Order: sequence, then structure tokens, then C-alpha cells
Amino acid sequence: MPPALAYALVATDLDGTLLRGDDTLSERSLAALARVAAAGARHLVVTGRPAPRVRPLLDALGTTGLAVCGQGAQVYDAGTNRLLWSVTLDRELAEVALGKIEAEVGEVYAAVDQDGVDGLTLIEPGYRMPNPALPSVRVGRREELWSKPISKVLLRHPVLSDDDLAAAARGVVGSLATVTMSGPGIVELQPCGITKATGLALAAEYLGLSREHALAFGDMPNDVPMFRWAAHGVAMANAHPELKAVAGEITLSNEDDGVAVVLERLFGGPGERTGPCVRRQGLDRGPVETQ
Repeated sequence: MPPALAYALVATDLDGTLLRGDDTLSERSLAALARVAAAGARHLVVTGRPAPRVRPLLDALGTTGLAVCGQGAQVYDAGTNRLLWSVTLDRELAEVALGKIEAEVGEVYAAVDQDGVDGLTLIEPGYRMPNPALPSVRVGRREELWSKPISKVLLRHPVLSDDDLAAAARGVVGSLATVTMSGPGIVELQPCGITKATGLALAAEYLGLSREHALAFGDMPNDVPMFRWAAHGVAMANAHPELKAVAGEITLSNEDDGVAVVLERLFGGPGERTGPCVRRQGLDRGPVETQ
């Protein structure tokens, strides 16, 4: 087994990864993260959620440090409730990008996350929140989405799958924005060149940590840049095939505490004794079952 500090930085996505389907954290996951902290390693949440939608979860985790939010567009300091770094998506470019996408695939429904620690999520008529538990404000017209600076645009299509919508958007948006898919029903436009990896790299530099000692967990294609940045990427069993293809390891699902399973192996805990099944990527043979 590797030494406890083989990874000094543990980066976890939230939805579909650390969180269960009901938006809660299991006691096992909380205990595993506590052992990470006790060993002297740092845990960073790296999520597509904007800072205002992350605060309650950071409170549940007892986190007063940094979090990477908004698909990497925000580095948030939970202890002081301020953004150490943020970048916005130009609203005129966002409108142009939306026009190009609709010219390609027909009408889409849009929402935006406003910038700032108190920014709102605004949704236009026809847009349905993928996670109804997250607060949002419905506006009467699309023009109202652009009333304040935004960190990203969220898109839904009435017919196309997420994969098809994301592929079509990438084909026409070009350098106007970065297109990501971060969960069921969540295709997003964010500032060009901004990914989870850019935000994580900034947060790691701030903390004096390096990518060579970074361990990342995720479940969707928006986690691919983070996996490529980190020394080791662990995909959940419920992960999108695109992420599994670049993962160094596949653990159990978010409902089965897949993050905790790996952390217990590395930092000690129940998994050390019980040896729950995970899949590691073989160099030549693909995923192999281990106990």
C-alpha cells in the first residue's frame, strides 16, 4: 500500500461523485475525508456548481478552506466567503454562441449562473432545472438572463441527448466559449479555456501543492481536464464512458461510497480490512477486478 501522503491533494467532484443521489454525504465518506485531513493532506471540492450553491455542502463537510466552483471559473474561500479568483463569460459572446447553437439544432432552453458569492441562478421559460433542489429564479424573457455578469450558461434541448447537444455546440461555438457536459441534463457554456483543471491548478498553487501529488475523483466529461492534470484520476462506476476512458482507476458508484473506498485504501479505515471491490485500469488489459 502507498504511504499515507502519496497524495497530498484530494480533489473531488460533488454531484454523482461524492454526493449521493439525494444530495447528501454519507457518514462513511465524511469519516474517510476526516482521515485525509488527519494525515495532513488537503481536500478540495471541484464542482460545476457556483459558489453560492456550494456553501451549504462545504458547511456539512466542515470546510473553511478553498473550493473550485463554476467549472473552474471560481476559486472560493469558504472561511472568508469571498472569491479569490473568478472569470466571467462575456454576455455578448454568450448570446452569439446561443444563436449559433440554435441555428444548428433549433430552439434550446437556457439558464445562467451569475458571478459572485451571492449570484443567482436565472432560468428562462421552458428551462427545467436538472436538480430541483437547487434554488433558481425564473425570468420572463431571455434578455433578462444577461442583467448581471455571469460565470456560465446552462443549456437544455427538448429532444436531443446531452451528448448530441454538446457535440453540436462544440461544432459551432468555436472560441466563443468552452462547452462542457457535467451531468444528466447539464450542457454548459463557460469562458473559453476555462475548465476544472485551470481552477484546480490555481487553487493548488495557492496552497503550495503540485499536480504530481494530486488525486482526483469524478463522474462526467467535465472532469476529463482535471483527470489529465492530476497524477491519478478515479472514475465512479456510474461515470460517463468518456471519463472512464481516461481514468487510472474505476471505483464503486457514488451511492456505494466509491470515493470512501479508495480513500480508505490509501489513508486507512474500513476498506483496509474489508477490501471492497474496485476496478483498476490495467496497462494492457483494461479494467481488472481487484479485492
